Amino acid sequence: MAEATLNSTSTGETPLAGWQGATADWSSDQRAFKTVSWGKAMMWIFLLSDTFVFSCFLIAYMTARMTTVVPWPNPSEVFALNIGGENVPLILIAIMTFVLISSSGTMAMAVNYGYRHDRKKTAILMLVTAAFGATFVGMQAFEWTKLIMEGVRPWENPWGAAQFGSSFFMITGFHGTHVTLGVIFLIIVARKVWRGDYDTGARGFFTSRKGNYESVEIMGLYWHFVDLVWVFIFALFYLW
Repeated sequence: MAEATLNSTSTGETPLAGWQGATADWSSDQRAFKTVSWGKAMMWIFLLSDTFVFSCFLIAYMTARMTTVVPWPNPSEVFALNIGGENVPLILIAIMTFVLISSSGTMAMAVNYGYRHDRKKTAILMLVTAAFGATFVGMQAFEWTKLIMEGVRPWENPWGAAQFGSSFFMITGFHGTHVTLGVIFLIIVARKVWRGDYDTGARGFFTSRKGNYESVEIMGLYWHFVDLVWVFIFALFYLW
């Protein structure tokens, strides 16, 4: 407010009071609004809207689980793998979670090297992140195949409440789609980094200003969001 008052005094204008003054002062912030790129701003808006979608799915799942009169399947039994003649509960889910969380670390390092304009290390780490993501999707496909062969459908399952199948396929499928799209875009951006498109300012899709690796940071925002959503899915769907 003090800055707005000084500016208005120097220009001879009367400073605004109350909420109008606060709004005018906040909207004139040069750092918060005029230095943010459209790409980063749009990604934040997309992630905010996607947060609402995932929240609705998880709330619907919790509502269905708490209101059904039919017993809910035990995740430790449903998601167990037979290894050496013994059922090991949640082993596949634990590996999937480890792989996805590890990919968040490699993505963070890729963004760090992008800030340093280290083209090769940035591209390699993005490809490693994509490999982790593809591994996660592959294990998820194995999990889907196993449950389908055991009789799980969106409308029924052999272990109890019919809502289990619809909740499982909807939530994990929607998240898996996000991971798959992330892997595709990681490969595209990594290829552009490797070719030096961001150093030369080459035109095309997912470009930025010459010498600016902002697209890598935007991909990092998306990937960290996907990893964070999986933490909630893992806690509410597999551990509850």
